[in-house]
Amino acid sequence: MGTARAATATLPRGSVVARAWAALGDAVAPLSNPAGRPLTRTVKLILDPLVLRPVLNPEFAAGAIAVEHADALRSRIADAGPVLAATASWFVVLKKERRRRWITDGNPQDLYFQRCFELATAQGPPGSDADRVAASVLAEVHGQGGPTVTGLRDFVTDPANVGELTRLIDAAWAAVEVDGSGAMATDGFLATCAVAPDRVLFGELVAGAAGSAGAADLARPGVALAHGLTDRDRPVRPELGRSASKRNLPKPFDRSILERLFAPLTMAFGRDGLADVPTLVRREISRSAGAWQLADEESRLVLLLGRDASADLAGRPSGAGPGTAAARLRSRWEREAYVHRVLRMPSAVPPEVHADVRGVREAYLRRLWVRLHGREMRGEAVAADQVWDLLDGVLRSVILDQRDRLRSALEREAVA
Repeated sequence: MGTARAATATLPRGSVVARAWAALGDAVAPLSNPAGRPLTRTVKLILDPLVLRPVLNPEFAAGAIAVEHADALRSRIADAGPVLAATASWFVVLKKERRRRWITDGNPQDLYFQRCFELATAQGPPGSDADRVAASVLAEVHGQGGPTVTGLRDFVTDPANVGELTRLIDAAWAAVEVDGSGAMATDGFLATCAVAPDRVLFGELVAGAAGSAGAADLARPGVALAHGLTDRDRPVRPELGRSASKRNLPKPFDRSILERLFAPLTMAFGRDGLADVPTLVRREISRSAGAWQLADEESRLVLLLGRDASADLAGRPSGAGPGTAAARLRSRWEREAYVHRVLRMPSAVPPEVHADVRGVREAYLRRLWVRLHGREMRGEAVAADQVWDLLDGVLRSVILDQRDRLRSALEREAVA
């Protein structure tokens, strides 16, 4: 059986996609990079979910495609050529209308790529009414109620507000008290939360401020750093900030107030349920000085539960019994073939992928913090019955991201 696997010829998926894409010509240039390859977001938002659909066609999912499937992949992209060309044309029209309206919120590719594909599928290339259709789409995407990134940036950088907001940060951080005397064990809840969450025990942990007490050691040198929540030896008070970028957001405890609020406000949907900008900023200042830099005790407890449940990831098993949250998370992680593949690879090839796998627990805690922070902003408390779905869902999300990065890294190496 091993000989048969070794004899299977494969091609780098990225190379196959790139050649098929190049055959589409200049018609898809707005969706391409300067080298003529599809943009990363083109692959992520259009090709994978809407054209190749690897969930339904697993032969297209791996970083290396079996030779016998390469023609099918190329044909899939070629057959979609007219729709992809129309998608590119619609993207140009929407960007033009965006500039005309002086819209700056959000990344155009994130916001419009899939909308353009829908338009291309339903209507074909832009016609005589393209401007009207584009105006309607932008009004729908950007016309959501609620706060915006532009309003946030204007508020925190307005000289009339800076002094007051800075004083609020100073006062909030001066009032921080570190008290770990109420520490409570989480083992009991984690033992059964995946199948039979104990609501009474969860309520007792919340009432006893177990989450807050569990954050007491974050003030010690190196603890928050080891959790992957900061790049500093210990957390420091945040700045107000002047700019933010999704691509370069610092780790959670290193973000400015503007950066903490930036990502939720770039979403096209859901903003209408958020508070106004001044209220969001003042709440965030208070939240930044709280335990785990979260505001609600339920959130703090869930992050503590995540910390304890993820202790086995990428490390030696602690001996947690079968069925516990820790054992289930570790089992999910160890089932991933790409994890074993990366660990067998030389540490220098590719180094960022090795860092991903070795630092999975830190990535997990960062993602969990972001999920909890977003829920707090939307006023969504976490109930006992939701804890396991949240803990497990965060690991699934981390795994999907790491798989994608491994595939991209291997494709880049193959092309090089």
